[in-house]
Amino acid sequence: APAALGILFFFVYPLLTAVYFSFHQFSVLSTPVYVGMRNYSFALHDPNLQKAVENTLWLVVVMVPAQVLFGLGTGMLLVAMRRSASVYRTLFYLPALVPPVAGTLAFVYVFKPQIGPVDTILKTIGIDGPGWFTDPDWAKPSLTLLALWGIGNTMVIFLAALLDVPAALLEAASLDGANAWQRFRHVTLPTLSPVLVFTTITSIIYTLQYFTQAAVAAGAASGQVTAGGNSMSNNFGFPQGSTFTYPLWMYIQGFPDGHLGYANALAVLLFFASFAVIAIVLRRARSFHGESQ
Repeated sequence: APAALGILFFFVYPLLTAVYFSFHQFSVLSTPVYVGMRNYSFALHDPNLQKAVENTLWLVVVMVPAQVLFGLGTGMLLVAMRRSASVYRTLFYLPALVPPVAGTLAFVYVFKPQIGPVDTILKTIGIDGPGWFTDPDWAKPSLTLLALWGIGNTMVIFLAALLDVPAALLEAASLDGANAWQRFRHVTLPTLSPVLVFTTITSIIYTLQYFTQAAVAAGAASGQVTAGGNSMSNNFGFPQGSTFTYPLWMYIQGFPDGHLGYANALAVLLFFASFAVIAIVLRRARSFHGESQ
């Protein structure tokens, strides 16, 4: 009963409230006025929303596999370590403990063109570093690197799962002549399949809601830490809208612009899009698991 009440209060009620207000037009100081499907119709022709969707889909396609693979690879590396393993585990996990705003500001400074530590190191070997967060072609890849820097939680999950792989199965496969890749493919990977599904889903949710790091990175890279104003031109999505994500546009509509009805409609669309993507992942995972049996 307490769990059901928690789900009802913290999930069902906010969702139904967002759906209700998505059919209205109002601001913080005005009374909601029913407008039917106008907010959803406007979303279909909103050029800023289209740009935000394109950027967010890019991040999902690139960032999610990168997070899962990097987390798995780091976990496997730590399992293979014999000496100072606990020290390296702590070092890999520490970035995950840093608050997102502070971590993003530090990361942007480290990759700051010309004067940042990374560019300084590259200069010593004769390489001119790119404009990591100031070049539109490099901004989204830089956000992906930022996400990988804080991969500690995913790494810990994979590390625990890897340590739980039955040693007897690995030893039996080795005695049967299986090499390292075959042991990973036929023993380790099937054991990790539930964890792979879980981390993929959580990474998708994280990326679809990618807001804080994108907003702070854009503000810091443009020379203004706190972005303000009511349009994308005021540092939101800097440079040239390349870091302009779906949650950023939803935030702009809800607060600086005061279009709370449209912001609720965007939130509802994001929820159902997330639900659809997760359903597809689960369906594919079940079919893959069935084929592997």
